[in-house]
Amino acid sequence: MTDTGHPLAPPAHERPLLDAALDLAAGFAGTAAALDESAAIPLDNLRALHAAGLDAATLPESLGGQGLSYRAYGEIVRAVAAAEPSTACIWVMHIGAAGALAALSPEPEAARFAEALRSGSRFANALSEPAGGNLFLLPQQEAVADDDGWRLSGTKRFVSGCEIADHLLVNALVDGVPTFFGVDPDDTIGYVPIWDTMGMRATRSQLVSFDGTLLRGDRRCAPPEPDQPNHVSAGLAFLSIGIAEAALAALVAHARGRVVPTTGEPLARMQWVQHAVADAAVRLDAARLSARHSVWLADQRSPGFIPATLNAKLLAGEVAKDIAQLGVSVGGGSGYLRTSPIQRHFRDAQAGALMAYSAEVCRTYIGSALLEDAPDEP
Repeated sequence: MTDTGHPLAPPAHERPLLDAALDLAAGFAGTAAALDESAAIPLDNLRALHAAGLDAATLPESLGGQGLSYRAYGEIVRAVAAAEPSTACIWVMHIGAAGALAALSPEPEAARFAEALRSGSRFANALSEPAGGNLFLLPQQEAVADDDGWRLSGTKRFVSGCEIADHLLVNALVDGVPTFFGVDPDDTIGYVPIWDTMGMRATRSQLVSFDGTLLRGDRRCAPPEPDQPNHVSAGLAFLSIGIAEAALAALVAHARGRVVPTTGEPLARMQWVQHAVADAAVRLDAARLSARHSVWLADQRSPGFIPATLNAKLLAGEVAKDIAQLGVSVGGGSGYLRTSPIQRHFRDAQAGALMAYSAEVCRTYIGSALLEDAPDEP
């Protein structure tokens, strides 16, 4: 959103950071196909985001950051995701883990994690468990008491960027209560190379194993406030929106350039294509507004933030899938080829509805909120 006068737009003073992200995204787009093919972590992209000051900007001023608004953060995620979604996904998880550790850890650990983010260290979320689905706030693995804290043995899955992480946000049950810890990887932590996926391949979200890993007592996080905004929840809708925008742009480019032999006119002149693209554009605009409303609520520290993120994530994920599917239909055989960006956007678009909270969990919460007096929290 470039109109700084819009009520949902980021503050005008944050415009330079948005411009920096847009400039970087233009370069990231040129590497997207190669990263998809190689499934290599986009480390150069992540370092560029850090060098532009975008990592540190997300920290509050009290921790040496700029207190970047959630509105600006969402627009940065959207711009990067439209160019190279794996980079955006890893960055969302990196900022989410770092922000949580800086906000919830006791001192002096909170300051240490904030300094680590400012200096270029990498963070990752090790939260989801194989038996727990994507209800990552409800771990099933129990940590065992130890003289220096607790020990954890088990596995966490879908840990984006784990292989380059210097610090992990880990959860476990402590006396039956879900608890967060900051953990620095050591030889008790291993990475199981299972990541060979349909889309979002460069996230390299491997399975992480813990073999008696120490969860230090001095790195036990305070429980988050129930309505406290967080960067992961705020960012996921924008991740899908960026993918949807890229898919729509690829569809439009193909429709304009593909000449129908029987008519001699571009595919873009066909009424069914125009109608389908109109529907796609309207729904994408609705998804953008929903996501922007959710981060506006985050900046207001409104208790409506969490319900709004579930609405936004559900809508954005479904819109991304539908637009990517339309791209395949309009692209035809040409879009089905591995050389076409259309098929890559289709594969990447499937991820949003699967990521926590999944589309099914979002629907359950939204539906129960409407139909029941006291819906369960996801």
